[in-house]
Amino acid sequence: MANQELIEKINSVLSEEFEVEIEEITPEANIKSTLQLDSLSLVDMIALVEEEFGVKIATSEVGTILTFADLYEFISSRQA
Repeated sequence: MANQELIEKINSVLSEEFEVEIEEITPEANIKSTLQLDSLSLVDMIALVEEEFGVKIATSEVGTILTFADLYEFISSRQA
């Protein structure tokens, strides 16, 4: 999947699941504040990303994924 296609799919999936306007999802935006995630919904987001994109996010890696750009890079590098 091309990078732009991957980004669009990630944005679409997260926008729909967490009922956030897709325009609010920008590369530099903070994931937790944009999606209004608490610790439980963060777990839901990780499970969704793992299922939707076929990647595994280790507990130790969660803290390194702060912005959507971080998430795009993480998923892209794991799918290669």
